[in-house]
Amino acid sequence: MNKRFEGRVALVTGGARGIGRAIVEQLASEGAVVGIIDLRQDLAQEAADAVIAAGGQAMAFGGDVSKRETLADAAVALKARYARLDVLVSNAMWVRYSPIEQITPEMLQRMIGTGFSSVVWGIQVAAEHMSEGGSVVNIASAAAFLGIPEAMVYCGVKSGVLGLTRSAAVDLGPRGIRVNSVAPGSVPTEGVKINVDPEKVKVRLAKTPMRRLGTVQDVASAACYLASSDSGFITGECVKVDGGVTHAFL
Repeated sequence: MNKRFEGRVALVTGGARGIGRAIVEQLASEGAVVGIIDLRQDLAQEAADAVIAAGGQAMAFGGDVSKRETLADAAVALKARYARLDVLVSNAMWVRYSPIEQITPEMLQRMIGTGFSSVVWGIQVAAEHMSEGGSVVNIASAAAFLGIPEAMVYCGVKSGVLGLTRSAAVDLGPRGIRVNSVAPGSVPTEGVKINVDPEKVKVRLAKTPMRRLGTVQDVASAACYLASSDSGFITGECVKVDGGVTHAFL
């Protein structure tokens, strides 16, 4: 079994379910100690317990990732126990599609806080706690490259994640810390099921050149590649894991 992350410590936001859970499980299966942050402590603990039951090591943290202290406290706790932090995956997101006229201040604040501010705090934590060889992976979206109906805020937030990734890569590169992003296409997670009705999912499927939707494992594999030394000279980049959909809309 590949043990690319043996002796390394990772922190994953939104790691209790969906794409985040798949990333947690792959990191752990390849030897990493994994810190899991979720808004719900019980779900984070459930994911950590599953990792431990499978023979891995994990710590659970509950908290709102839009708040700097949530990320900072988790990083400090991991370093206190394991003396290092090597990988940070900013995956957490809350999203609601809505006509422009129906966007509320609460929706806007929550999407920006969970999907954008948390990435800022994650990069800041990496800058403070990582040493040479560290890797940050931000989960963006194919929406960063497209104009999706009734998804203005989501498209904007994910476009912003790409900008954060590029700039942080320039700032942290001299320290030996890499910063990259992954842009998934449609993956049938809970968030997609809430926001996209089955007929629109069929349209997305038909427009995807590979004629299938993505899986959480597709995204986890790309994220773990970027987190590992296998991508040691790649930084500031975005890997699209979308079956070609961003090239097919014209």
